[in-house]
Amino acid sequence: MKNAAFKLAGVALSLSLAWTSAQAAALRVAADPVPHAEILNYIKKIDPSLDLKIVELTSGVNANELLANGDVDANYFQHVPYLKDQEKALGKTFTVAATVHIEPLGIYSRKHKDFKSLPENATVAVPNNTTNLSRALFLLQSQGLIKLAAKFTDPATTLATPKDIVENPKHLKILEIESPQIPRSLDDVDLAVINGNYALEAGLTPAKDALGLESAAHNPTPTSSSPIRPWPTIRGSSSWRRI
Repeated sequence: MKNAAFKLAGVALSLSLAWTSAQAAALRVAADPVPHAEILNYIKKIDPSLDLKIVELTSGVNANELLANGDVDANYFQHVPYLKDQEKALGKTFTVAATVHIEPLGIYSRKHKDFKSLPENATVAVPNNTTNLSRALFLLQSQGLIKLAAKFTDPATTLATPKDIVENPKHLKILEIESPQIPRSLDDVDLAVINGNYALEAGLTPAKDALGLESAAHNPTPTSSSPIRPWPTIRGSSSWRRI
């Protein structure tokens, strides 16, 4: 029952070198408030005996830095391309434990009901980190708003930037903004490409409110976990086995 609930909820954990199976302290898991921390709290509600301490991330806090520094024992919030980008930035090597649920990017607007009404030189807010910026551009392309250079055919293997746009019929102005801040820009831009978790935090319903969504089928960016302990140590935890 516990394993089934865990899989249905889509939880994944990433463990740090600071944690060992011999420790009696709670497993500290860093997670975005929505939906990741909500999922973990749901699991704890099902089985209160699970020894988890959920550390909710605030804007500007890097959960991979917390993990690398031993401030938390696990994190649950990111997709694999972002993780790989973080490895380069932090000079750390992580190992993906699992891929879990999809949090699709969506295109939202408070000024337009569809893409046909977009004016010339419309402004589009997109995430400013490398991987989510590329995802946003591929999403804009899928909606016929821009076209990327021919070599950008697979969002799982190629990272696009605004410089790679070869066709932009409406001369869209791409504004790169910190991902958590994008929902706040909705009143100021024509379109905003928002990560699923930040859309939920802002009270948006992706399936209803988005003008366009990433497809879940064959999506290259499921949320993942990144343990930096070898698997035998992870499996040595009674809490990990029970989850």
